[in-house]
Amino acid sequence: MSDLVARTGRLRQRYEAGCRLVAGCIPFRYRILDEKDRVNSEKVVEVLMINSTSGPGLLFPKGGWENDETVEEAAVREAIEEAGVRGDLMDFIGYYHFKSKTHQDEFSPEGLCKAAMFALYVKEELDSWPEQSTRTRSWLTISEAIQSCRHAWMKEAIEDGFCKWLAQKE
Repeated sequence: MSDLVARTGRLRQRYEAGCRLVAGCIPFRYRILDEKDRVNSEKVVEVLMINSTSGPGLLFPKGGWENDETVEEAAVREAIEEAGVRGDLMDFIGYYHFKSKTHQDEFSPEGLCKAAMFALYVKEELDSWPEQSTRTRSWLTISEAIQSCRHAWMKEAIEDGFCKWLAQKE
């Protein structure tokens, strides 16, 4: 069982122009293809996705941005709570709009959401994390992740946000 506890509820949730504000990240790592020849071997980028608790397909960790934290703190918190990973929050990769079927409330009756997404370089996978009883982690290549995305906006975030950001870094 995890000593960390996931935040719940909507009392401190941020909204802007009828949209629920969300923070999330695309956790990534580099994997060496040939462990026997680490110097000359090709590095492959893998991204971490988690299962959805409400249906098929995979997701990147994300959740509500609360009024007592920065958007960066919220993204890091969600990575710990949902995926059980820690690392370096690298850069903002973009805003993505979507409609939530499960999170409609008085402040966002249509379930409109605006997600701020970041790249997170993973340095640690926790053995125990708040949502481990309902979440499974999967490391995927970028092409596998694109195929596995449950939501179109997450596919856009990896293709148009993360991949472009990564190309500028290399």
